[in-house]
Amino acid sequence: MFGSAAAITVAIPAWAQDDTAAVRRSGPVTITPYIEASQVVTTELSPASDTVTYTQLATGVDAMVTGRNTGGSASIRYERTFGYDDKVSDSSTLSGVIRGYGSIVPQAVTIEGGALATRVRVRADGSTALAGLGDRAAESRTYAAYIGPNVHTELGDAQVNANYRLGYTRVDAPDVAPLAPGAQSPDIFDDSWSQSANIHIGTRPGQPLPVGIGVGAGYTREDISTLDQQAEDFHARADVTVPLSSSLAAVAGVGYENVQVSSRDALRDANDVPVLDGAGRYITDGNSPRIMAYDVSGLIWDVGVMWRPSSRTSFEAHVGRRYDSTTYYGSFAWAPNSRSALNVSAYDGITGFGGQLTNALAGLPTDFSANRNPITGDMTGCVASLQGGGCLTGALGSVRSATFRGRGIAATYSERVGRTSAGIGAGYDRRTFIAAPGTVLASANGVVDESYWASVYASAEIDRRSSFMVNAHVNWLKSGFNNGADATIYGASAAYRRYLIQGLSANAAVAVDRIDSDVVGETLSTAAARLGLRYDF
Repeated sequence: MFGSAAAITVAIPAWAQDDTAAVRRSGPVTITPYIEASQVVTTELSPASDTVTYTQLATGVDAMVTGRNTGGSASIRYERTFGYDDKVSDSSTLSGVIRGYGSIVPQAVTIEGGALATRVRVRADGSTALAGLGDRAAESRTYAAYIGPNVHTELGDAQVNANYRLGYTRVDAPDVAPLAPGAQSPDIFDDSWSQSANIHIGTRPGQPLPVGIGVGAGYTREDISTLDQQAEDFHARADVTVPLSSSLAAVAGVGYENVQVSSRDALRDANDVPVLDGAGRYITDGNSPRIMAYDVSGLIWDVGVMWRPSSRTSFEAHVGRRYDSTTYYGSFAWAPNSRSALNVSAYDGITGFGGQLTNALAGLPTDFSANRNPITGDMTGCVASLQGGGCLTGALGSVRSATFRGRGIAATYSERVGRTSAGIGAGYDRRTFIAAPGTVLASANGVVDESYWASVYASAEIDRRSSFMVNAHVNWLKSGFNNGADATIYGASAAYRRYLIQGLSANAAVAVDRIDSDVVGETLSTAAARLGLRYDF
């Protein structure tokens, strides 16, 4: 369940069992390393008028493994930028995404993992969007990785499913200023460790009872370095699945949950002013007591429906009580044919930025092609795949350090016809922050950040020697911090590639990028063009 801090487990009827792991197609290992050299010109269109040029040298690899017991995809790129004056400083960037799995015991025990390195544009209120063309001072580099085992076995008529996941996330501090004189600078996330463990034992309807029954438990914890924040969630529940027809079932569950969020305060000087480190982050006072920010325990329940009329269509929707309030979550997957796929996911969970991002990373498909900005080489937020949902944009919506309740929805549609591949993603993410009273983050408690986003991409082979690709994205950001400065960020790019000889290709690209903001001085329009050569080994 995308973005959820602790997934609720339910029994799944026989007709709804996903046999994907058993039928993953066999195929070759594809590894394509490359080197690239490019010349880039970037022009600021407004509010100023300035043009800079610089050289890019890059090396990377795109890989895909598809087998009966292993599978995964990776796109990794290291880039070095060389400026000609003080307008563009020399810099290096690592970007990419990896997602894969391997079987230790076929059909029983697998290890899965993933990693992400990307850049985002950080606004003065802590909200974020994809990195732009000309605002390197406000960009932040974000890294995340996770790994863990999945276990599936049988005990008589009962199915046993268990998993464990360990994740780590780090964000480099960007150079951002407060929104207004006297306003507080945003508290940017530093790093965190997240863990989750779940187990569920259940029977299918008709094996042996007319209904399916199950019991399960789950535990999640995120340790956030800023103010030593801890978010813990334990739940245990029983559930029942009642078939209504050959393709439709009603599901219900009831149980107990205990959720706690706590932190310490910042170190303060003699004037009671919080002390900051060299990166502008609060220094934790290790001697301060742990203060509870959120403590809810008691009965949880939900009811819902599951519908699977064919192997290409599945739908489930749940409503219930959790976190001392109403909760909704669900998903819809539809593959009308082998060339197209639609996926929708609604989520609800209490977590920090690191937990949200590793959950989203774990939700990526293992069979994908990465979409990149042809000028900067950065990830665009979505990957191209017919296997499942493939966007991380919503999870990157804010890099504030405070724990939050995240709710939202994400949808993707992908299609591949002949030599053409295209897709679109859209979503909404809402974060209600949770912070302990009496601490430096107290003012964040109850504040809401919202982001709407959409992304579209397409690529096609023109002939055996040439191809093109286009990307476009838009983000609408609305923050409750610092008087709620709204922003609209959008951009588009196009690239053309022509093979000159075996392995060697010439590349050309153009892009535009704009941010419209309520903040004085933040509105910016930029255009860029690139010419380069690439060699694929």
